[in-house]
Formats: sequence, C-alpha cells, structure tokens
Amino acid sequence: MRYKISGKQIDIGEALQFHVQSELGGVVNKYAERPTDATVVFSRSAHEYVCEATVHLSTGLTAQAKAHATDIYAAFDSCNMKMEKQLRRYKRRLKDHHRERSEPVELSGAASYILASESNEQDAEPDTLQPIIVAEMETKIPSLSVGEAVMQMELAGSPVLVFRNENKDGLNVVYRREDGNIGWIDP
Repeated sequence: MRYKISGKQIDIGEALQFHVQSELGGVVNKYAERPTDATVVFSRSAHEYVCEATVHLSTGLTAQAKAHATDIYAAFDSCNMKMEKQLRRYKRRLKDHHRERSEPVELSGAASYILASESNEQDAEPDTLQPIIVAEMETKIPSLSVGEAVMQMELAGSPVLVFRNENKDGLNVVYRREDGNIGWIDP
C-alpha cells in the first residue's frame, strides 16, 4: 500500500510517519483485503492538531476520517480509531448483504464544478446570470448498487453521492435528508 503523509505548514518527523504507517497499515490490513493507497494530512487549527485520513480500496470505495486533539499523536490515534470503525462496518455490511463482489467497481469520468456562493446583498441584481466557477476538476462516477452507494456515501462522510445504478444502467443520486434518513433519486 502506498502512503502519502504530509503536513500543512507543519513539519512531520520520521517517527510520526513510521507511527502512522504501522498503525494505519495494521487497521487497514485487518479489515480491507486490497487497499491501494492512503493519504494522511496533518494541520493546525488554533491550539489543536487536525488529522485527516483517506484510504482508497481496490473495490473503488473510499473511507475518510478526521479528528482533532491538542497532541499530534492523539489526533492521529483518534482518526485511526474512526477509520477502524468505518472499515469494520464496511466489512460487516459486505459480509451481510453483498457477499463477495466478483469484480471491482466500474468508474466512469465526469466533470465536477465548484460554483461561487451568492454575495451578502440579497436584493442586488447579479451582473450576469452565469455562475462564477471557482474550481473545475475531473471526478469518477462509480457503478454501484443502491446499498453500496449508501455505504460509500456514509464512508466518505458526504451529504450526496451520484452513481450509475448497475441494475438499471442510469444515473442515480442518494443523499442525506434533513430528517436523518437517506433519499434516493432514480429518474
């Protein structure tokens, strides 16, 4: 498994890198059969350290965890515990519902845009009706079942996931509703 361990405006020593590789590697190897790579980013937020970890699995799914603590090792350990919990739940769901996936998740490319938020002036007329694009990037749309899409959305901690429904060959959306339930859009 490939590791990318970095810090945002802080130095990451070799001892911390070794600790991250051994601890995260142990958790990932315990619950995931073929992890491909892991990215761990450390940063500071006021007096706390923030640890963000992302693990990509060969099935196409991604697990993410984030934790804060006053000590950098404690921040990683807390993040590692959250990652372990997610991967344990993911493995349990695979055993319970999906048995063995015979082939990896198929991914297709798509464009992803981040649009600028509205200005603070509610009554002002915009100069143009075209939105301002802040960022434009490539993203992958996975081909999943609805259950796998909900699991992927929960693992990523995102409020919405666009996916290609492998049963109906069309684009679908799952999202977290305000009442806490999961919504599914099947056009």
